[in-house]
Order: sequence, then C-alpha cells, then structure tokens
Amino acid sequence: MFTKILIANRGEIACRVIKTARRMGIRSVAVYSEADAGARHVRLADEAVCIGAPPPRESYLVIDKIIGAALATGAQAIHPGYGFLSENEEFAEACAKNNIVFVGPPVSAIRAMGLKSESKKLMEKAGVPLTPGYHGDNQEPAHLKKQADAIGYPVLIKASAGGGGKGMRAVWKAEEFADALASCQREAKSSFGDEHVLIEKYLQRPRHIEIQVFGDSHGNCVYLFERDCSVQRRHQKVVEEAPAPGMTAERRAAMGKAAVDAARAVGYVGAGTVEFIVNQEGTFYFMEMNTRLQVEHPVTEMITGLDLVEWQLKVAAGEPLPLAQKQLRIHGHALEARIYAEDPDKGFLPSIGRLIHLAPPAETINVRVDTGVEQDDEISPHYDPMIAKLIVWDESRERALARMLQALADYRVVGVSNNIGFLSRLVACPAFAQAELDTGLIERERGFLFPEGGEPPAEAWLVAALAELIQDRQYAAAEALAGNDQHSPWHVRDGWRVNSTARREIRLRAGESEKAAHAIYAGSGIELEFEGHRVAAAGRFIDGGQLRVDLGGRRISATVVAANEKRHVFIDGVCHLFSAIDPLFHTGSGGGAEGGLTAPMPGKVIALIAAVGGKVEKGAPLLILEAMKMEHTIAAPSAGTVKAFRFNVGEQVSDGAELVEFEADKRGHEPA
Repeated sequence: MFTKILIANRGEIACRVIKTARRMGIRSVAVYSEADAGARHVRLADEAVCIGAPPPRESYLVIDKIIGAALATGAQAIHPGYGFLSENEEFAEACAKNNIVFVGPPVSAIRAMGLKSESKKLMEKAGVPLTPGYHGDNQEPAHLKKQADAIGYPVLIKASAGGGGKGMRAVWKAEEFADALASCQREAKSSFGDEHVLIEKYLQRPRHIEIQVFGDSHGNCVYLFERDCSVQRRHQKVVEEAPAPGMTAERRAAMGKAAVDAARAVGYVGAGTVEFIVNQEGTFYFMEMNTRLQVEHPVTEMITGLDLVEWQLKVAAGEPLPLAQKQLRIHGHALEARIYAEDPDKGFLPSIGRLIHLAPPAETINVRVDTGVEQDDEISPHYDPMIAKLIVWDESRERALARMLQALADYRVVGVSNNIGFLSRLVACPAFAQAELDTGLIERERGFLFPEGGEPPAEAWLVAALAELIQDRQYAAAEALAGNDQHSPWHVRDGWRVNSTARREIRLRAGESEKAAHAIYAGSGIELEFEGHRVAAAGRFIDGGQLRVDLGGRRISATVVAANEKRHVFIDGVCHLFSAIDPLFHTGSGGGAEGGLTAPMPGKVIALIAAVGGKVEKGAPLLILEAMKMEHTIAAPSAGTVKAFRFNVGEQVSDGAELVEFEADKRGHEPA
C-alpha cells in the first residue's frame, strides 16, 4: 500500500479523499491555485504545493505542474478526483512515464470511453443496447443537421468528450439546430478542449440510471448496484438516490450485467460508472461510461457500507477487490442533494462571495456532509459553485425523504444565493415523493418548485424586530464595558421613562413590502405591536446566531444572521430576508443607468450576437457571457435597438459591468 498520495483536485472531493487516506494511514499532498491558498483541502492535507494562477488552465489542468508536485513531494500515486484531469489519458500516461500510480483505469480504457462517439461503437460490439443516434466523425454542420433531421426531433446534441451537462442542448425544432450546435461546440471547446459532438434521439420522460462498477487487475469485476440521477436542471444532476425506486431484481441484474460487460470490453480497472437512459417501461440504453469516481458515489457507500475511495486505493496498489458480487448487499435507502451557490429563481445563475454564515446540520449515522468550504471561505468565480453534498440514509425511502427534509431545514447559508429552499421544495414535491421520476421533473413541476414570492409570515417580522432590539441591547452592553463609566444609565436600553411608557419603531423591508413593528416597554418586559396586534416578546441569542424567542407564550427557535443592512431570519427551515431601515438615513430618487444591460457575474464575453444599430425583439439574444464554466445568454429586455457593445469578444467583465447600450422602443414598454 502507498504511504503518500497526491490529490490532483480541489474542493469537497479533495477533502473526501484526504479523509480516507488519513484513516488508512496514508499521507496526503494537496495542490492548489493562488485563489485556493487558504482552502479547506489545503488546510486538511499533510503537505500542499501551489501550482499556479486561479484559472484551471493555468493550474489544475497543467499536467507538468501536477507531476512536478508529486515528484517533489515523493508521492507514489495520484488520485485525480472527478473533473479536471480525472479522465485525461495524457495525464494518466504522464503518471506512468514518471513511475507514479494513477488511481484510475488504464490509459486504454480512458481512451476507449473518453469519446462518447467511440465508446458507442465499442458498446455496440459488446452487445450493450444503444440509443438511436449519430456518433460519426463527420462534424460539418450541414451533415450533422442532416443526421438530426433523419433521427427526428427532438434530438440531443452532446459534447463527445463532455460531462456534467456542459456542451449539451436539447433541440426541439429543425430551425433551432444551427444555433444550438454552435453553442454546444463553443462550450465543449472551452470545457474539454474538443468541440466534437454526437447526436441522439431525445427520449420523452426518460430516467437517468447509472450502475457503479469496479474492476481489479486480477480479472475481477463487480457492480455495486444502481443510482437514480433523473432529477436534473440544465442536464446537471440535482438530487441522486440509491437504490433506484421501482427497480426490480430482474432489471437490476440485467443492467448490472450490461454494465460489467461494458467494463470488461475495455479491460476496466478501478471505479467507474456506466450510465443508462431508461424509458418509463424500463427499457434501457447505454449512454456513456465515466472512467472515474462520480460526484454521487456517497449514496452507494451509504447503502452498501463500503468506502469506494478505499477500494480505489487498494485496487490501484494491485490488491484484488475486497468482495465478490455474491457478497454485496443493499441495505436501506440513501439520497444526496447538491448544495450550490446559485439562484434558482434566476435560472440557477451561480453566485459568488464570502460565506458569512455557514452552519450545516450535525453529522450522524444518518446524515453526512461532504464539503470543501467552511465559514468565511469564498465561493470563487473560477470554479464550480458547489458548497457541499448533503447525504442522508435510512431504512426506507420514505424515512430517508423525511431525514433529508429535516437536514435541509437545519442547513444555514448566508453570503451567497443558494438552492437550499429549492431543494426542500423539490424533496417535498408530491411527484418526487411518489417517485414519479424523469429528467423533466423540475420543468414539469415548476408551479410547485417556483412559487410566486409571498410575504414572510407575521412571526418572521416579529422575530426580526425582536432580534434588532436584543442586538441593540448587546451593543450597548459592549460599549459600556469599553467605556469609562460602565454604570452610566445611558448604556441601559430598557425603555425606562419617568411617568410614561416608551415606544420604539423598528422598520423593516421584505421584497417590495415595508412594515413597522413597535416595541412597547411595559414594566420589566417588552410587547411588540404589529399590524394591530400586540404580543409579549422575549428572547436571547445563543451560539451561531441562534435565537430563542417567546412570543405570547409560544416558544420559537430561529436563527438570525445580520450582514450589513440585511437580516436573514431562519424559521422552520425557511429563510426570510429582511432589510433593516434606518429612519435617519434618506436617499433621493434615482437608479442605475437607464438603457444599460449589466453582467450578472464576473465572466468573459465569448460572442456578440446582435448587430449594432439593429432592431431586436424582446428576449432576442444579444451576447453570450462565459462564467463558472457555463454559457449565459444576455437577452433583450424589450423590443428595441442595440446602440453599442461595451466589450469585445474575449474581454473579461466584472460583476455589474454595463455590457450593452440598449434603447427600448416605446412599444417595448407597453403592457403585454
């Protein structure tokens, strides 16, 4: 067994590998970019080596730098994690040339499965069922369009070297094909350095089910059952679970055999995943094989009781698989939810910034949190915006769902937009709860998952107001301790008045609504008056912003986190956002520059679509911004004229930068 390994990755997967290595008595070496100098994986590792500037192409994707770090530190093996160089055959070859063990499959297997089009041909020879489509080498747009027309719409364009939903577009009509193809090829080139695509029939209401396989260098190969990854947004997985709901023993055996056949066809060694597209009747088709550990591997670990990273290290060291197929068992049900810094209400637009407050649920035998960040860390524009993976397990799917809902309710994130509220609605959605799963579930259930923004309940306003009073009292006490006269009555904020009752107004805003609560100091206590009702109120802060509140004899547990004028109030798993209004502060009317369209985040302009001086309709694409590894189209807010572009193709833009000078038509302001 190895005594030292290097992890050629970052974030939660690097932390995950370090955890197992430490348990096995193996020292770990982290690599990091300049942006990650203080990252959690760097803090956890036994050693760490800086490998360059923040952009991945200058650090995490530079093979020579990573090999150099391994040689300099004496690492005997490199674990690539997932993403970055994990499925790069040149990297695996470089490891071999330098007598470093690559913790993954042979170069031949990576090469065979690395290009989706080539892997389809191999699987066809191995007898693995395939989705109808075109996997050829002719990449001329006209030829690809002809193939798509022959297959019949809708079709799916997929980057041949891709993964994670990047370089993938569903095309519903022939006239949409050219633009979708160009976008796929740009994104594929940017993410994988290869713009080659394939085209497949887009199945209606399909499920995405994958089989975990494992092979060793002694000729053994097993499958560790399946995971259902059907719930996706933008072709990226959101919630995964194991085992797949509704899976029969016969179908599991058939899919397991097909997956093992696929692995054996390429002489596979190590952890891999064979992904299938499955129709509602249960017919399955090979989609692709990922020659690495998957993001969602923890659900397999939870239902089997195994550590897949430990298996990877043992197999890479030349040991046989720890168990045979007949020894593997499924116990219980597990779910994984990906906690992202993104805004679901804005098309899942990624969010960046400092994690001002981060409090995950407590880890137990039922709850696991895999993360690469801690409170005060930054979500950077350079990398994937994942905060953590939240994994739960219980004896049945129904109980696991309840576990997940509670764990999500206990998760607190402040500082970046996040998808926790969305995930809570998703898990509670009747279609998901009843296992009516397919890749279109999120879009189909939009009414439930994206409700119209409502006002916070009265108790949230009261808790926010009470928190203001308590914090004000705490600030006064702190000032008294720091002052010369600690016993001055001016430091006591108890509302005492001579022969009168003191009243204080606390004004708050939530969305477009602005309201006031009035604190009435009566005797030794406080009463809060809100919307014509008065209630006795008391409370105190404990650790981490937690607030114990008593409203009229009703006890409420809440968390209140202040960030500048914002007040994040967590009650019953829901975050209500307020702004505290200072009555002494006044701003005049006015706003931003009229007619400007701004960047929603830092990024790079990769295409200018509209013509300067040209008329466009509402919703027409104006330019494309690349940020957080994805393309984001900036569209016209109304009918109008593009007066000028502020940036050229290839230029970097900052968050909020004005991108387009746009003049709206008068008719563009008329109600629809």
